[in-house]
Amino acid sequence: MNEKQNLTMLTDFYELTMANGYFESGMAADTAYFDLFFRKIPDGGGFAIMAGLQQVLEYLDGLNFSDKDIEFLRGKGIFSEDFLEYLKGFRFECDLWGIPEGTPIFPGEPLITVKGPVMQAQFIETMLLLIINHQSLIATKANRIVRAAKGRGVMEFGARRAHGVSAAVYGARAAYIGGCVGTACAMSERDYGIRAFGTMAHSWVQMHGSEYEAFKRYAEIYPENCVLLVDTYNTLKSGVPNAIKVFQEVKPKQMGIRIDSGDITYLTKKAREMLDSAGLSDCTIVVSNSLDEYIIREVLLEGACIDSFGVGERLITSKSEPVFGGVYKLAALEKDGVMTPKMKLSDNIEKITDPGFKTVYRLYDKDTNKAIADVITLDGETIPESGEYEIFDQHAAWKRKVLSNYYVRNLRVRLFDKGKKVYDSPSIDEIRDYCMKQTNTLWDEVLRFENPQTYYVDLSESLWKMKHDLLKEYSK
Repeated sequence: MNEKQNLTMLTDFYELTMANGYFESGMAADTAYFDLFFRKIPDGGGFAIMAGLQQVLEYLDGLNFSDKDIEFLRGKGIFSEDFLEYLKGFRFECDLWGIPEGTPIFPGEPLITVKGPVMQAQFIETMLLLIINHQSLIATKANRIVRAAKGRGVMEFGARRAHGVSAAVYGARAAYIGGCVGTACAMSERDYGIRAFGTMAHSWVQMHGSEYEAFKRYAEIYPENCVLLVDTYNTLKSGVPNAIKVFQEVKPKQMGIRIDSGDITYLTKKAREMLDSAGLSDCTIVVSNSLDEYIIREVLLEGACIDSFGVGERLITSKSEPVFGGVYKLAALEKDGVMTPKMKLSDNIEKITDPGFKTVYRLYDKDTNKAIADVITLDGETIPESGEYEIFDQHAAWKRKVLSNYYVRNLRVRLFDKGKKVYDSPSIDEIRDYCMKQTNTLWDEVLRFENPQTYYVDLSESLWKMKHDLLKEYSK
């Protein structure tokens, strides 16, 4: 949102107690590496969509503690005065790398890596997770819904059901990245240039003496683009006939009807017949009312006559699975130029982390341009551009595949260099176009909604060896 707000104190309190602890222990300047990644794809899907990076950059670029923040912390009575004095002159000094917005992403991949003084790198955990978790969740859900619509426009209609102001505005942004054509949220057009759509509510119709009068007045006010809500009373007996009558009299340049209740398949088929019989084949049909990817897929399979969809609560809240589940874990420490890899163990295998400073490569088939696999490597490792390269499933090493006709792309870019922003976010339209193109590089088997094929995410041999050496060491 355009209005600047200092979000420095939007953090879990333990980030502050740890920061004070690092400071008092003389560890504040120790260099740490943290990875932000996620463990599970929402809705049992084959992939997720990276989103929210621009807001991460804005947050970090304006990170500072106000006098009000310092006084609040002093009032807690647990922070040292030297620590509070440090916060007064706080300057962000970390390095960051990340995967660009709109990129299809997979579990375990470091979406963002932070390197810098441990006190700073640790402190930013909460906001980075908040931003990436929320927008990646909504972008992923939007991408599923858009794919279900099979080329028909999907508009994000969820502001009134969003979990707060930021969720509505940033949710619309994320939905656009995922492939939506626009939003009902006016602020999202003002701030991000995402086209806002809107026509009328049932109250407009009820405010007039008759449905016909309500339609005619609206068409006269908006002759360039007039979409009429036809289900206030009776969709087929009065709504569509009155809309046809008004369209024939006023002749708007663009016209459409919206249906917000009832049996979508039946009503749209009948409405299409009535409109075509009246010579209004150019009149579009928009439907809304608690839609998601499954309902959209089913009504289209049933032959529903729909030109576009308005999707609200089930998109803006990702109602079917409303948590993305990203985490932020320590991967390495560095002292006097020597790096010590770190990893977290767990009885749950999926919670064991990958150690070290890493990057992510994506391999594509040269003939089809389809993505074959991702490989997480130690930083500085490269994947040969020619010859053969063997990949294997890190959870089932017997699943091996030798590649010989591929090309490689490093997915990550440098975002901050010692606290200075060095990456400019593309425009929202460029991010959306990039997302659509990158989604098209995935095989149909990965794109399907139910039981998608698991996409290969491999560890390089060096990283795999580092991880298993640490496992042996920690298990002693």
